[in-house]
Amino acid sequence: MTMPEFTLKRDAFGQLVLTTPAGETHAGIIPVRAFPIAAPDEGIALVNAEGHEVGWVDHLADLPPAIGQLVEEELASREFVPEIERILDVSSFACPSTWQVATSRGQATLILKGEEDIRRLSQTRLLIADTHGIQFLIRDTGTLDRHSRKLLDRFL
Repeated sequence: MTMPEFTLKRDAFGQLVLTTPAGETHAGIIPVRAFPIAAPDEGIALVNAEGHEVGWVDHLADLPPAIGQLVEEELASREFVPEIERILDVSSFACPSTWQVATSRGQATLILKGEEDIRRLSQTRLLIADTHGIQFLIRDTGTLDRHSRKLLDRFL
């Protein structure tokens, strides 16, 4: 494990504060994933309140546990990409169609405008956009149950 070239802590207002080895401090740090879907734990920029990158994390696992936890907490508070675990029902195989899904955040209903709203990120990873602009992730189609895969295959 390599030590980061900075320290990170929360201030009295709950904001992240980055301190460089030279003693410079930057308040209001926001971690931003370079590849949020393809490689969520790799390449994280630490951006200050003015939008300038003041730190970089190659791999989240390389950080000391306390700093890694701060970064993960901040990322979780800003991101909302529910993962589809099961497709319960589809109203129609023609679009628009209403999908009932079980996600990592609970059950949800999404409306698929067209097949172009299902974007293949890799051989097994999909990103599905509903009519409200919410992005739903299927991390691995191979882990879906048989019923879910059968419904999904009708749209791919």
